[in-house]
Amino acid sequence: MSPDELTAVLARHLTRTDTNRMTTAQRLRSEDLSQGLSQGLTQGRSEGRAAALARLLAKRFGPLPDAVAARLRAAGADELDRWTDRQLDAPSLDALFA
Repeated sequence: MSPDELTAVLARHLTRTDTNRMTTAQRLRSEDLSQGLSQGLTQGRSEGRAAALARLLAKRFGPLPDAVAARLRAAGADELDRWTDRQLDAPSLDALFA
C-alpha cells in the first residue's frame, strides 16, 4: 500500500462518525419522550373510559351532579372498571359508588 493510500484509509477511519451512538443527553431526551408518550396514552385512555361511563350513567340516571363528574375524572382504572360493571345493576348513583 502506498503512503497516499494509507493516509486516505487512516483519514476515513479516524474521521468516521458512528451514527448509531447517542450522547447521554440524546438518550435522556429519548427516554423522557418515551415516558411522556406512555403517560399521555394512559391518561387519554382513562379520560376516555371516564367519559364513556359518564354518558352511560347520564343516560340511565339523568344529568350527573358536578361531584360525580369530578369523581369519574379523578378515578383510576380499577375504580372505573368496578363502576362500569356496577352501572348495569345499580339502582342509583349512591349504590353505584357504595
